[in-house]
Amino acid sequence: MKRQYRGRSDAMVRSQEGEQGFWPSYADMMSAVALILFFLMLLSYIQNMITGNDLKNTQAVLDTTMQELLGTREELESTRTTLSDTRLELTDTQERLVLTLSKVEEAEEELNKITIDLSDARLTLTQQQETLEQQQKELAAQDALLSDQKALIGQQEDYLKAATEELLAMRSQMQTIAVLRLSILEQIRDSVVRVMGDASKVSIGENGSIVLSEGVFFDVGSSNIKPEAQPTLNQLIDVFSAFLAEEENVKYVDSIVISGHTDSTGSEEDNRVLSTDRANAVLGYLLEQQGGKLNRYASYFCAAGYGETRPVQSNDTDAGRAANRRIEISIILKDDTVLDIVQSYLDLEVPGA
Repeated sequence: MKRQYRGRSDAMVRSQEGEQGFWPSYADMMSAVALILFFLMLLSYIQNMITGNDLKNTQAVLDTTMQELLGTREELESTRTTLSDTRLELTDTQERLVLTLSKVEEAEEELNKITIDLSDARLTLTQQQETLEQQQKELAAQDALLSDQKALIGQQEDYLKAATEELLAMRSQMQTIAVLRLSILEQIRDSVVRVMGDASKVSIGENGSIVLSEGVFFDVGSSNIKPEAQPTLNQLIDVFSAFLAEEENVKYVDSIVISGHTDSTGSEEDNRVLSTDRANAVLGYLLEQQGGKLNRYASYFCAAGYGETRPVQSNDTDAGRAANRRIEISIILKDDTVLDIVQSYLDLEVPGA
């Protein structure tokens, strides 16, 4: 079907129906439209020109910005690298710091120990100073004591000198007593030997007594004095009477003991009786014969029988038993005399005592 254009005929129809001035208005409208289109195209061109210039400027700015961005990116990479290095350095620094802090702590501990040691040392020094002061005081006291001791030593030396002199005097007195005792014993022994003519039956024992064999006075088992013993006993009377007549001798003598001894033959009771009887027989003869010369000194004499209790040798042999059968004459010194001599020594005043 052929398409028909009705616009213009319709317009024409309407125009014919009374619408006037259509074409001039249309031309004006078209001119206005054309002018508007031109104006729009001009605006578009101007806008394009402006936009082009802006785009160029923007591209230039963008290029510049890209360059700056690239520079910034390089700087950022450099900064990142620097930051990484800085982080590594910071880590290393932190490790060194931790190590340093550890060392500082150790140093602080050591310092604390040193401080404590120093405090202890000060305390020790103070104590040592106090001890030194105390020692100095003690030394001063010791010096004073030493001075006193020197003075005391001087006094003791004087005492020692006096004591030595006293000891020498006491020794001289003791020696005098010992010599006196030995002298009378030797006189008795020598007198008996001269009368008997036999030195084998008389001796001085280790205890300081005259020892006379049984055979000098008695037969075996008898307490009767043999006639041949009388000269010996008479000699004893002379010796003792002469000795006791001296006051110097008498002041030292306490007693003169005549003791009898036997061997172990027989019973103990028989031996004890036999030894006592023999001692009494000798003592009785000394005090009764020669007109009772010794009777005035009877208080000095005594008799004792010991039987077999004090043997000087073994009773297992004949020789030993013969030695045990004996008469002993002992001179007992006064204890008071000896004690007086010793006491005179002890009475010396000791300096400082």
